[in-house]
Amino acid sequence: MASPLWQPGPQQQQSQLARFWQKARDNSGQPLTDYRELHRWSVAQPEVFWRQVWDDCGVVGQPGDTVLKKGDRFQDTRWFPNGQLNYAENLLRRNDKHPALVSVLEDGRREEISYAGLRVAAGQVAAQLLAAGIQPGERVAGYMPNRIETVVAALGAAWIGAVWSSCSPDFGESGVLDRFGQIEPRVLVACDGYHYNGKWIDLEDRINALHDALKPELLVVVPGKGSSSRVQKALIWQAWLEAAGPAPAFAQRPFNHPLFILYSSGTTGQPKCIVHGAGGTLLQQTKELQLHGDVSRDDTLFYFTTCGWMMWNWLICGLHTGATLVLYDGNPGFPNTARLFDLVDEEGITHMGTSAKFIQAVEKSGLVPSESHDLGTLRTLFSTGSPLLHESYDFLYQQVKNDLLVSSISGGTDIISCFALGNPLLPVYRGELQCPGLGMDVAVLDDNGNPLTGSKGELVCLQPFPSCPVQFWNDADGSRFHKAYFARFEGIWAHGDYAEVVTHEHHDGLIIHGRSDAVLNPGGVRIGTAEIYRQVEALGAIREAIVVGQEWQGDVRVVLFVVLAEGETLSDELQATIRKAIREGASPRHVPAVILTVPEIPRTVSGKIVELAVREMIHGREVSNRNALANPGALQHFAHRSELES
Repeated sequence: MASPLWQPGPQQQQSQLARFWQKARDNSGQPLTDYRELHRWSVAQPEVFWRQVWDDCGVVGQPGDTVLKKGDRFQDTRWFPNGQLNYAENLLRRNDKHPALVSVLEDGRREEISYAGLRVAAGQVAAQLLAAGIQPGERVAGYMPNRIETVVAALGAAWIGAVWSSCSPDFGESGVLDRFGQIEPRVLVACDGYHYNGKWIDLEDRINALHDALKPELLVVVPGKGSSSRVQKALIWQAWLEAAGPAPAFAQRPFNHPLFILYSSGTTGQPKCIVHGAGGTLLQQTKELQLHGDVSRDDTLFYFTTCGWMMWNWLICGLHTGATLVLYDGNPGFPNTARLFDLVDEEGITHMGTSAKFIQAVEKSGLVPSESHDLGTLRTLFSTGSPLLHESYDFLYQQVKNDLLVSSISGGTDIISCFALGNPLLPVYRGELQCPGLGMDVAVLDDNGNPLTGSKGELVCLQPFPSCPVQFWNDADGSRFHKAYFARFEGIWAHGDYAEVVTHEHHDGLIIHGRSDAVLNPGGVRIGTAEIYRQVEALGAIREAIVVGQEWQGDVRVVLFVVLAEGETLSDELQATIRKAIREGASPRHVPAVILTVPEIPRTVSGKIVELAVREMIHGREVSNRNALANPGALQHFAHRSELES
């Protein structure tokens, strides 16, 4: 058995999870001696568990007399069917001079707003939306960078029961229309520009075009440089707020009332509009932040994200803990990969979140944060977006901080939360997510629906959970929703990840091996793409890689594309090194039949590589929605490759 990289100490015994655990013992009369027992209790007694989460995590509202009303199908289950709450009221329950949000922009500008100030500003937005006739359930859209005004607008919408939906400004016009065009927002809040890579990106023409296409009744523009905007037919943010009347009362709405609309990547068709309810989002995320993340009112939470990724929604729920949130907008690697670690020291960040790919980029840049930075306040590092490589765990503990709780988390836009998380009371093992989330009946199944332990299969959730989406937009009969999650195993949520349960003495960890729709099948053997990336991206000559399966002579062969480090060439020797690393680190079946170079790899705007789109390109098939990509031109590097014809 491998030795843990990190073990909980005495201070973790004072964590919020430790207190929650003790209360569960007291109330249940069960010993709940280890995490495995606690987790089993949480899924076996969902009514008791989720009511305790409501109480212990301080949810403001009326839970009602029923926690769970089971439906005929998984997705028909209703949580707190008689409950009432308001999301904004919960996130603004702290109302004092303590910093709520700190906004840092790439150009160095820093702004701060207190909880009391945030409440006033969000109330102004709520008053103006009501004055404009916006009703509960109607949509307010944000085309915004990650800054204070974006959070204010989202909370103002939630205050009156409206639905918030956002895209980050790196989405082009077509990408925004693919999303907002489906939900028809009555209000559009937009910033007229932003800084990225040291450059000012002007958005005024794009916003004018969006206004003409979407025809919102209200367009409010936040001047990106602090000056007046030249966007046509627009109200200017600060003047709009200052003209507001008194803040209305918080609109108490049913537990499942729509709160957010998020979007699937849209790389294989028009993006799905995923509607999430206020209660399920709040209850699930505050459970994750307080119990699994141990974020409290004295902490400072940071997650690098844009407003087009669900981690932004996850981050802002940190306000419910009473912590200070740090928002950063810009390139996290500009002017160099030290930027986010500078932020940790400057702002006293206790909980830092980023992507697995960023951690790899830091390692390859040669930065050693443990030598270049203090990082004295940093206790927890969250990572998601793709599987965190085993070697990245080594880097974090050897070159960043040796007493850090590395919390690799996995979930998605579909559930606006996580299936697997960190845990302050469990050890960290190399390459593993620490545990399944409390209340989430997570399992790994084979193709016949049988549970697996110690081998790879489909990641599923066997029982309903509160953050299951309310619906897909424009899916009246629910057929698209059912097909997305329940077509594989009837009555069981199939998430689309290829995963493995790892059993320890007192708990179960998880390993994510990549997306199951990108799994390779050479010779009929299923191979997770993350197993190959782990070996390849550890090589100094390789900056990054993407691997796909090519239909070939009645079978599938593995094709690996690599982006080389500066000054490297794909020589026979390097190819041999790559194949040797994969053969020895994974298996002979993982070894690619073909290795080719490309100058860049296509990604979604949230930074995820798009294996399915590349697979379509090498087969000469059309990629239907290139607008979902941050760099759609990169696809051409995979088309008509003569090396794949023989």
